[in-house]
Amino acid sequence: MTADGPPAEDGPVLAGAKVTPWPADHGNSWLRAHPGGLITATAFAALAMTPSLLPRDWLFQGVVSGISAAAGYGVGVVGAWALRRWSRWRRLREAGGRRLRRRAGAWGWWLLLGAIPTVLTVMLLVSAGWQREIAALVGIDRRTTAGWLRAGPVLLLVAVVLITLSRIVRALYRLVARLLRRWVGLPHRPASVVAAVLVAVVVASVTDDVLLQRALTAADAAFRAADSLTHEGVEKPSSATRSGSPNSLVSWDSLGREGRRFVTGGPTPQQLDAVTGRGAAERIRVYAGLDSAPTPQERADLAVTELERTGAFDRSVLLVATSTGSGWVNDTAVSSVELMYGGDTAAVSAQYSYLPSWLSFLVDRSRAEQTGRLLFDAVHARLDQLPQGARPRLLVYGESLGSQGSEAAFSSLADIRAQADGVLWVGPPHSNELWSTLVARRDPGTPEVKPVYADGLVVRFAGNAGELTQPSTPWEAPRVLYLQHASDPIVWWTPELLFQRPDWLAETRGPDVSPSMSWYPIVTFWQVTADLTHAQSVPDGHGHNYDDLLLDAWAAVAPPDGWTDDDTARIDAMLNP
Repeated sequence: MTADGPPAEDGPVLAGAKVTPWPADHGNSWLRAHPGGLITATAFAALAMTPSLLPRDWLFQGVVSGISAAAGYGVGVVGAWALRRWSRWRRLREAGGRRLRRRAGAWGWWLLLGAIPTVLTVMLLVSAGWQREIAALVGIDRRTTAGWLRAGPVLLLVAVVLITLSRIVRALYRLVARLLRRWVGLPHRPASVVAAVLVAVVVASVTDDVLLQRALTAADAAFRAADSLTHEGVEKPSSATRSGSPNSLVSWDSLGREGRRFVTGGPTPQQLDAVTGRGAAERIRVYAGLDSAPTPQERADLAVTELERTGAFDRSVLLVATSTGSGWVNDTAVSSVELMYGGDTAAVSAQYSYLPSWLSFLVDRSRAEQTGRLLFDAVHARLDQLPQGARPRLLVYGESLGSQGSEAAFSSLADIRAQADGVLWVGPPHSNELWSTLVARRDPGTPEVKPVYADGLVVRFAGNAGELTQPSTPWEAPRVLYLQHASDPIVWWTPELLFQRPDWLAETRGPDVSPSMSWYPIVTFWQVTADLTHAQSVPDGHGHNYDDLLLDAWAAVAPPDGWTDDDTARIDAMLNP
């Protein structure tokens, strides 16, 4: 499979008939353009401009459409070649005279070269309107019409570069096939097959061993080095209730960058005193970094030992938080619980990677699940040793990939009810098994973006504060809550988007998703995949940003006795002064 068909053909083909290539100079195949490839490339580039989940800037759109155009060009070339080789249209090549075909080819090229820029310009203008609509839905004021046209040259540049790379591969294939025929004496067809296999192996090896492996090695070294750094303003704690302190069993240096921020973060003593109206308890934060112990099990055991040292099992609430890929735990989620309970809390987490979440999702998902399961099991096993009435309230939290790791500790809703006192999972990836099962089995008539399961008796789904009270039926404790935005690509991305329209695009769109967004085979998968790279580039309340909803979520899942909406507003003022 090459950019412009097999070497034996002397011209490009459209709809089964030979046409004159452009430019007409047969001596320079590098400058030839295939009409079928150009038509399909234009269609792919235009489809990549259709609405997706999140707004884009002109540069990003140019890159996305350029990659789509290059892919479309290849599909068009291969499709035309296959059509000529194996379909009944092949017979049309024998009909008519050479002069008629050349005249039709010349007129066709002029028409094509005029139509392509016209179609792309019109689509850019139309897509600028779509982008304004999408931006407004997520709370961004954006005027894109004039600037959006800059995506056109970027699109062209990206497509040309990628097509040129494919032609380099084609030239290598032709060279190897020619050498096999001349030096080895292979017939034409066997030589072509062997050459294709050899070139495929070489390209795959270079891509994997040279490009990908070196890139991953370099990225691993860079993220490992970053993990050894400390965020600005973060200093080693002196309180015995924190991991990394002089009294801690976990060294400060072993916590990792995000672990050091976790143990030092949270509300100040003054804020806690203001909540209680008296001297507040010194909150406990425990963390085990990758360098704190050699294995996941040992890190989980170390974390439990740290909890014992700090007196965590004597607190009112114990929060088990599974981190994201880099070891990050959303401080707003932990601080909300600490403020709600006046500091009479303990929070524990453990690191399983130092890679960013998007990369951890590809290579560290099993470690996330392993760490989430081992940490929760170790904490729960220690709680089982305490008298029934002397145990702290056990809460569970995970965000993004952390929700997948946290989910792995449970096999079902019944298992959650037997072990936890409240669960909050935020922005769950579509690959979360329990989430996927619950959404698939939602009550009939409820949409995928806002499902209701078993009348909301135990588990609920919400994208804003108003949805936390829906449905109006009783919500039994222990409560389980998933936070998910209709515009969050991390929630809705799945390989099934390639060839299957999801329910969330067959039903009425979510409140912050463009009504103009439609499903197209392959295209929608590519569009949502592109959205993954900037899932947090939009304001809170949209995409993969949930900070503005975390306090309300905890107030719904695990409120202290006598908690009111006024209490929530008071805590919110402290979190967002």
